[in-house]
Amino acid sequence: MNTPPKKAFVLAAGMGERMRPLTDNCPKPLLVIDGKTMLDHALDDLMEAGVEDVVVNTHYLGQMITDHLKNRKHPRITFSHETELLDTAGGVKKMLKFFGNEPFYVLNADVLWTNGKEPALKVLANKWDSAKMDLLLLMHPSADVPDYAGTGDYYLAEGSDQPFFAKGIDKKTSHPANYIVAGPRIVHPRLFDNTPEGKFGFLQLFHKAEKAGRLYALRHDGEWYHVGTPEAFAETNRILAKRRAG
Repeated sequence: MNTPPKKAFVLAAGMGERMRPLTDNCPKPLLVIDGKTMLDHALDDLMEAGVEDVVVNTHYLGQMITDHLKNRKHPRITFSHETELLDTAGGVKKMLKFFGNEPFYVLNADVLWTNGKEPALKVLANKWDSAKMDLLLLMHPSADVPDYAGTGDYYLAEGSDQPFFAKGIDKKTSHPANYIVAGPRIVHPRLFDNTPEGKFGFLQLFHKAEKAGRLYALRHDGEWYHVGTPEAFAETNRILAKRRAG
């Protein structure tokens, strides 16, 4: 039986450019949705999943993030400030020694989801299998995302847990990309072997794991919100406020 990850990396260094003017003077992870910041939503979910230590990377308005979290006791926070943005995977690789040889969670601090029947991070941990996986992604049906106008990321067949990259429509198979990458994932440090130093994105690691047959997916059974614009931010707050009010 796998031991659930005790460590995690939360991506919080982005510029939040598509969210301007909301992010002119506030980093996107500190925008408040449903009563607390998106960063605190992520950290609270990690704490509930039993995570004890979290790396939070910073860049844009990083001191605001450091100040916001300075009194937080659980989980324990280690900051990784990037003087130059290293992109999603480069930022994690910079701190890879922190995780030893154990799999760990990676979360985006600027996405929001609600749990289904069970907490999503615990379901990810239960599904994780180091013997056959290098990367396990939480995925959400692209047709079931409020205000999402994108073309999806992956095609995931009914009954399968191994997706293939099919941005939009896959030319070889004509399969639509019926799922999006929801953000939360578990990754094994070995996936970073023979990868570039400095700046590079997680999509490169997605492709690497898929090519090796070690990319797996978990279907999310809760709700997922695409908080990519000020309009989507306002709509997500409206939806959640309405739900809270009953």
